[in-house]
Amino acid sequence: MNAPLTEKTCGFADSQSVAAKLAALSHPARIEILRHLSASRSCCCREVVDHLDLAQSTVSQHLKILVDAGLVRYEPDRQRSRYEVDSDALADVSASLAALVNSCCSGR
Repeated sequence: MNAPLTEKTCGFADSQSVAAKLAALSHPARIEILRHLSASRSCCCREVVDHLDLAQSTVSQHLKILVDAGLVRYEPDRQRSRYEVDSDALADVSASLAALVNSCCSGR
């Protein structure tokens, strides 16, 4: 039987979500991919590969991690899939991190 949703379990679920997004941001190549995607409306994997000078398989794996974390949206487009930053999801991570810093440092 599932436990009822309480503030405590919802808070933990939110913490897990934020932690997963922060983990996805923990690699320098993924930060660069987000920067490149942010500068464009959307990009295909090949455009990211050309910009970062990484192997296509490496970029594909990093994009998959960002998509799975909910930071990047994936749109199949004939032979070239398109990727774009989910600005709302990134803003939510920023707000969650700011709230954590504020709660931890409020006594200073």
